[in-house]
Amino acid sequence: MSIELLPWGLSLASYSDQIKLLEEYTAKTDQISSSKERNEILDFILKVLSLEEELYDYNQIPHDYHGKRDLLRALLNIRPPSRLKKSLTDKIDRLLQDELGKKNLKDFDTLSPVSEIFPESRLNHSENLYLWKGDISCLRADAIVNAANDGMLGCFQPLHNCIDNVIHSAAGPLLREDCRIIMDIQGSKERTGDAKITRAYNLPSRYVLHTVGPIIKEREVSEYQIEQLASCYKSCLSLAAQVKGIKSIAFPCISTGVFNFPQGPAAEIAVKTVDEWLENNENPFTKIIFNVFLEEDFSCYARIFRG
Repeated sequence: MSIELLPWGLSLASYSDQIKLLEEYTAKTDQISSSKERNEILDFILKVLSLEEELYDYNQIPHDYHGKRDLLRALLNIRPPSRLKKSLTDKIDRLLQDELGKKNLKDFDTLSPVSEIFPESRLNHSENLYLWKGDISCLRADAIVNAANDGMLGCFQPLHNCIDNVIHSAAGPLLREDCRIIMDIQGSKERTGDAKITRAYNLPSRYVLHTVGPIIKEREVSEYQIEQLASCYKSCLSLAAQVKGIKSIAFPCISTGVFNFPQGPAAEIAVKTVDEWLENNENPFTKIIFNVFLEEDFSCYARIFRG
C-alpha cells in the first residue's frame, strides 16, 4: 500500500526573496596570480577566523599551505551561520573560484542519456535520464541536490566526507547563511522528504536543492520510509519546476551511506519515482542526472536501466 506524504513546510514564495534566490550571484573572481598571493589570501582568512571570530588559536595555525587549507575547511565546517564581512567573503570567493578553475569539471551536455547507453531500457523517459559517476560538486548542471540533515545547515563535523560537507565546503559559507535564513523563517527542523532551494555560490551549478532522506535504524525498511525517500525526489522536482531556468538536475544517492538505506532499493526508488513524476507532471526538465560516487552504486543503477 502506498503512503502519500502531505505537503508541509514553507512555500518557495515565503523565503525566495529573503535569500535573493533569483538574483545571479557574482563571486569575486579576480585571478590569483601566484602561489604567494594565494598563500596571502589564505593567511588573511585564517587570521580573521582566528582572531576576530575566535574559532582557532592563531598561534597554532600550520605553516604549510595544505595544512592551512585543511584548517580553513574545518573552521568553515564548524562556523555557525552568521553574516560575514564583505572583505572576508571576497577573499573566500577568490580562493574557491581559483580552486574551481583547477577542477576537472563535467558539463552535463557531454553526457549520454540512458536511452543511448542502455537502449533496452523500458523506462518512459530514458531519453531524459542520465547516469554519471563522479564528484557532484564538479558537475555543471542547473541544479544539484544535497542530501542534508534535518537541521538543514550543512555538516558541522570538520573535514567529514559526506556529500553535505563536500557541497557546503565547495560553495562557501554564504550557502549556510541562506539555509539559516530559511530555517529561521520556518521555525522548525526540516521534515524528512521535504526540500528547499538556495543559490549555489562557488559551485559550477546555479542552484542547490536540499532534501532530508530517511535514516534507517532497524534491519527492515518500512513502507513509510520508502515513501519518505520517494518524497525527497518528488519534492525536489516539484520545487525546481517552480524556478525558471532549471532544466537539468543532478541527484546523489539520497539516504545511502551514513543514513543506511540499502543501495539497491534506494536506486530502484530513485529511478521509479523520477520516471513516474516526469510522466505525470508537466515540467521543463531535459536532463535528470543520477550521480553516483561508488562503483557499487553505478552497478545498481546500470542494472535497473538495463531492465
